[in-house]
Amino acid sequence: MEDKIAYCGLACDSCPIHLATYETDKSRQRKMRTSIAEICSEKYGMNLRPVDITDCDGCRTTTGRLFFGCRNCEIRKCVKNRSLDSCAYCPDYACDKLEDLFHHDPEAQVRIKVIRSKTRK
Repeated sequence: MEDKIAYCGLACDSCPIHLATYETDKSRQRKMRTSIAEICSEKYGMNLRPVDITDCDGCRTTTGRLFFGCRNCEIRKCVKNRSLDSCAYCPDYACDKLEDLFHHDPEAQVRIKVIRSKTRK
């Protein structure tokens, strides 16, 4: 399960950007990317165009196909710099950056809490 969960708790397998990456119908893919750009603008204040929504295999990928938001993610950089598998294992859990993410996506916090609960057994 954890390999489909981003370091921060976001679910890559249900992420619209990730899903658009694997959409084979180009017309549908364009519509998905237009919708994603609108959501990013409304929810996160990002000024994006559909062309800015690039392919992404998830933040754990080693292929290099990462959405720029994932590639530049401070949480991702922190986890990688600390050689952790997830924010769930961080001794500084939950930092301000993670708390801010949880404010935007409470389900990410639920996922991280599940992972943390498994490590305490």
